[in-house]
Parts: sequence; C-alpha cells; structure tokens
Amino acid sequence: MEVGEVRSLAPARLDWWLFGSILALVSLGLVMLWSASAYMAEVKYHTSTHFIARQAAWAAIAVMLMMLFKRMDYRKLNSAAWAFGSIGVALMLLVAVYFLDGRTHRFLRLGPLGLQPSELAKPTLILFLAYFVSLRAREINDRHTLAPAAMTVGLVAGAVTIADLGTAVVLVVTAAVVFSVAGLESRYFKMAGAVAALFLLFAVAMEPYRLGRVISFFDPEHKVLDRFGVSTRVKDYLHGSMHTRDPGYQLRQSLIAVGSGGVLGQGLMNGKQKLFYLPEAHNDFIYAVVGEELGLVGCTLLVLVFLIILWRGVRLARNALDDFGRYLALGVTTMVVVQAFINMSVVLGLMPTKGIPLPMISYGGSSLLSTLVCLGMMLSVSDRSA
Repeated sequence: MEVGEVRSLAPARLDWWLFGSILALVSLGLVMLWSASAYMAEVKYHTSTHFIARQAAWAAIAVMLMMLFKRMDYRKLNSAAWAFGSIGVALMLLVAVYFLDGRTHRFLRLGPLGLQPSELAKPTLILFLAYFVSLRAREINDRHTLAPAAMTVGLVAGAVTIADLGTAVVLVVTAAVVFSVAGLESRYFKMAGAVAALFLLFAVAMEPYRLGRVISFFDPEHKVLDRFGVSTRVKDYLHGSMHTRDPGYQLRQSLIAVGSGGVLGQGLMNGKQKLFYLPEAHNDFIYAVVGEELGLVGCTLLVLVFLIILWRGVRLARNALDDFGRYLALGVTTMVVVQAFINMSVVLGLMPTKGIPLPMISYGGSSLLSTLVCLGMMLSVSDRSA
C-alpha cells in the first residue's frame, strides 16, 4: 500500500481551532446584527426582529450546508462536472439577475427571499481554480493553460463587476494568490495586473457613485481636480447619481462610531451611530458598530479570529493530501481573509468605500451561505489531512 493510500484511510480529525473560529464568528455576527439592526427594524418594519429573524434562518441553513460539505469527501468535487458545471450555473444566474433586477442587478427574488448570484460565484470560482490548477500544475505557464483560465476568471469577475465591484476584486485577488502559489511566472502577473488595473479604472469611471467614493477618499476637497481645471465637469457627472451627493458621509459616521468606542466600548446595544446616523450599520459597516460598542478590545479580538482562520488555512494548504485539496484550502482562506480585511480597511478609512460585507458578521443570507459552504469544503480537506 502506498503512503498516500495509508494517509487517505486515516480517520477524519476535526480542526477545533478552525471549526471553533467559524462558530464564534457566526454567533458574534448574530449578536452584533441584533444590536445594529433592532432599532432600525422597529422603526421601518414595526418589529425589532425583522433582520435578526431572517439572518438566523439563513444561518441555520448555512450551517447545515457547511456540515454537509464537511462530511463529504472533498475529492468527490475534483471533477470537470463540478468545476465547469458550477461555473456555468453561476454565469447563468448572473445573466438572469441582470435582466430580472433592472434597478440594481443584484438580487433574484424568490418570494420574501433574495438570492445574490455574485456571492454564489465565490465557491464556484474556488472549485474551478482548485480543479483546473491542480490538473494543469506542471503546465501552469503554458498558453493552453493560461488562456482558458484567464477567460474564465475574467468572465466571472466581469459579470460580477456590473453590480458588485468589491466582490469582483475579492475573486480576482483569490485567483491571483492561487496562481502565484502554483508557480505562475511574474511576467504573466504583470500583464494580468495591467489589464486588471485598466478594467478597474473603467469600472469605477462608468458608475458615478463609485467614482465619487474614490475621489472622496483621495481628494476630498477637490484640490487636485481644481488644479487640473476639471472639478466642475466631474461634479456635474457625479451629481447624476443620487448616491454621490456626499460620498464621504458614510465614512465620517463610521470613524465617529469607531472613535467613540475607545478601548472598552460603550457596551453592547449602547451604540448611538446605528440610530440612523451610520448608513448600512447592520451590513457593510457593522465593524464600526463593533468598534463603538465593544471598543478596541472587541475589534482586536475579531481580527485575531480571522487571523486564526488564516493560520489554519495556510497550514492546511501545506499539509493537504493532494494538489486539489491544497488549492481548495488556499482559495477559501484567501477569499474569507481578504474580504474581511478589505471590509475592515474600508470601515477604518484605509480604503475607498465599497459595498462588501464582513464575512459571517454582516447581514446578508447569500453572503453567509456562500461563506459557510466554502468553509465546509475547507473543513472537509482539514478532516482528511495530516
């Protein structure tokens, strides 16, 4: 019997560091969502449990799916049917949402529920990357490998960008990390980086609210624009969107929330900025509520939990039984951690504002579902690794 076969027959072992971190984040997310949304839900929907009840239902479904993927042998996913089939479904849903949701191109409505296809693109792209890169690892710098890989990643990221630039950035960064570890030569990274940068500039310029956020971050007083004499034309373009009247308002309220929390915070449920001062307090900016109510201590502990996931994910990528498991674990780790730190950076004013949730903490059933499905696949790799 080969060594690899002996290892493959070893009993599954649960990584309690990883599993405990996931459960801690889901639990904390429900607590912070209740705190961040109760007052707004009472005013808008006449019941303080409007958001928390929906998120709890999504959490129950997401945890069950995570456990289902955890129990499944991840090697059953290592097939063209899973890799290309899931990508095909994701692309069809992204096309469908463009036409069915004419206003935001974000949600497929199923009665009272809303499904966000851009979130479902995350596990499908990770599956594709793990399958394709492990299959072509020895020819990773061959044009017959790069062309279909670049086309697939670009097609998915481009479709997601229409309504969700932040998620598209996470997808591209995840793909870049996987290809980097697989041994992609730097010259190809430079070429891909240049194309991605041009596409990013185009995507930002085409939407007034995105351009307004970027300008508000880098040039809030329009000094640079005035210097080049284009301030008036840019302002006229930005005012074409209702969302850009004051692009810096949300960030200012976020920084007020974080700053007023101090070291120990104002106490759970005692935050003030969530009372209609901070937009999206229960969603993309929930980390600001954590800062205000739990202070520097709470924010630091939350960062440490994501660092634990990073630690266990990197360790798992080194100890996985095969290349497919290695790249699967690497892709999931990158996706979760990069998204978390982009969200935190936005809330703290270190990056321009973009709509991207904090994994397992922010409100959003689709985000929670896709994240826990990804982590379920990662736990499956962990259970069957050395």
